[in-house]
Amino acid sequence: MTDRQAVIVGGGPAGLAAALRLRERGITDILILEREHLPGGILRQCIHDGFGLTRFGESLSGPEYAQRFIDQVRDKGIECVTDCTVLSISPDKVIIAASREHGLMQIRAKAVLLTMGCRERTRGALATPGTRPAGVYTAGVAQSYINLQNIMVGHEVVILGSGDIGLIMARRLTLEGAHVKGVYEVQPYPNGLPRNIEQCLNDYHIPLHLSHTVVEIRGRERLTGVVVARCDERFRPIPGTEEEIPCDTLILSVGLIPENELTLGAGISLDPRTRGAFVDENCQTEVPGVFAAGNVLHVHDLVDFVSLEAESLADHAAEYIKEGSLAPCPLKVIAGQDVGHTVPQFFSGTKDFTLWLRVRRPLQNVRVVVRQDGREILSKRMRKALPAEMIQLKIPAGDLSVRGDMEVCVK
Repeated sequence: MTDRQAVIVGGGPAGLAAALRLRERGITDILILEREHLPGGILRQCIHDGFGLTRFGESLSGPEYAQRFIDQVRDKGIECVTDCTVLSISPDKVIIAASREHGLMQIRAKAVLLTMGCRERTRGALATPGTRPAGVYTAGVAQSYINLQNIMVGHEVVILGSGDIGLIMARRLTLEGAHVKGVYEVQPYPNGLPRNIEQCLNDYHIPLHLSHTVVEIRGRERLTGVVVARCDERFRPIPGTEEEIPCDTLILSVGLIPENELTLGAGISLDPRTRGAFVDENCQTEVPGVFAAGNVLHVHDLVDFVSLEAESLADHAAEYIKEGSLAPCPLKVIAGQDVGHTVPQFFSGTKDFTLWLRVRRPLQNVRVVVRQDGREILSKRMRKALPAEMIQLKIPAGDLSVRGDMEVCVK
């Protein structure tokens, strides 16, 4: 058994940013555990630009963005163990991990920072009928094959889902010479950022079919085609609208799921709306000393927000390590009309904090209203609000009360 001040599970953008901020706050005994061969997370395969506009004020590719943090972590001498799998985290913050270099490790941490990111929803989660041929990939796997391994995944492509990775892969495949026949989205609105709709689909004349889904996969050894159909308002295929589309590749971009198996093992409850842990304004879970940030907490649309959230987490984790505890947060944040979820879910009423939320459906000319104890403490007018774009609200402590839950709604 070894004792450490802070153990960070996951060496992606959230973990790296948190480690650097912890060092700035005077915490020197930091250990990052990363299961991949190199740190950086998903950014290593995101070779397109657009990262860093908020965090650094310039447009960077994914590897460039990650390398800035990796270089600083190395310069500060922060220990990062790669090729390391964390097997379990106990409620008393004992971590069991295994790596080729160090063997089986047992680490007792004063604070544990969960920054494991998220994973893609697969075909199995969709339960799409049909055979099981080669040629069906999630968007992230296809991106890894093309960008990291120089392997072309197919030539006649259909994309199911309009998530950002799927949109980016539509452009990437087109640039590599493939023919993307269309993007099919079951919702009546796209799930990707508007800039990706414009730059990845419209600029390359790739059609987007809303309220459509794949109802059958065909082929034996290799995919030969898919059957798509129009869907009603309850997302059920409408009989008689089926159309077969010949193709050799189906790319799935149907959502991301926070990687929370370790979180559950630590006895931490998950919010069914975010699929991440319940946290307070300090990014602390219901287990004192265990914190969560980034895509493991709730799926972000920009990596800049992941880094900023992780840095805020590190500020509070450093305070916990030095003081031994944080002030309790007994008050709830309630998601009201047209609000899908909020993070955090609890607050104290004594601190400034950032409230993150997403709307349930596309809205125009609305107000986001925050109320506590019958008082309107904040109102923000928005020309449009989209489920694909996270909304940030700065909640000042001076407007808060230590009594009464907070409700957030869109009008």
